[in-house]
Amino acid sequence: MPNAQSTAAPVSSPSLDAAVAALAGHTIAVLTGAGVSTDSGIPDYRGEGAPVRTPMTFQQFLADTNHRKRYWAGSHLGWKRFDSAEPNAGHRALVELELAGHVDGVITQNVDGLHLRAGSQRVVDLHGTMDNVRCLNCGQSYARTSIAERIAQDNPWLDTPEAVELSPDGDVQVADVDAFAIPACTVCGGILKPDVVFFGEFVPREKFAEATALMQSADALLIAGSSLAVNSGIRLLEQAHRRRLPIVIVNRGSTKGDSRATVKIDAGTTETLMALVERLGA
Repeated sequence: MPNAQSTAAPVSSPSLDAAVAALAGHTIAVLTGAGVSTDSGIPDYRGEGAPVRTPMTFQQFLADTNHRKRYWAGSHLGWKRFDSAEPNAGHRALVELELAGHVDGVITQNVDGLHLRAGSQRVVDLHGTMDNVRCLNCGQSYARTSIAERIAQDNPWLDTPEAVELSPDGDVQVADVDAFAIPACTVCGGILKPDVVFFGEFVPREKFAEATALMQSADALLIAGSSLAVNSGIRLLEQAHRRRLPIVIVNRGSTKGDSRATVKIDAGTTETLMALVERLGA
């Protein structure tokens, strides 16, 4: 997949200066959203120009075989492109900040696994990752690659088009799925589901506890590429706000946390994170 990264840091601005002043000398927890991965070719749900889309809910996935056919067919078509995405300069900037001791860890709402692939050492995948599949009945875990091989073998008619309209969770829209064979658990025959949090599903308690522990060990919060439209992000923001920590938000467009931010930078995450590396020192 082409990696349309930004290479130039933004020109110094009052908001960037204020962000550097707010973060300098602090141990920073980072919360990232889909905006961090757009320069890797993975689109944003809510960013400017994003198509209106209603993702499948957990309740729909459980309740109806046709919904599961539609989900797995679309997810399979998008998987190859999704899996081939590469970390961009923004991901690597966070690695540099971590290695330099500025960043304590990354909490991400993304399911693409790009922070770990970039080299971040402490990552909390708040909403799971697409590279793992789990049985909802017996808990058996599968590598996504093995499930993709089974789907391809059982559905040879399902061709992967060269150009598909990919979503942030690796899904694409498929019109006709009547003949699709859904993969089932080879242990118990149960329903398989990617190990990610669907809309309408709660973040696992232990996963949110990991994120809270990371927040507790930091004394500043940097939010990058998230509109904070999802409840889990707002809860972490509130933790920082209650402790009166410096909060810096970097996002194109408004977010639900802007009123609580110490500094808001309305800009792309890649160039801003690169600028923070340069200004904070790494």
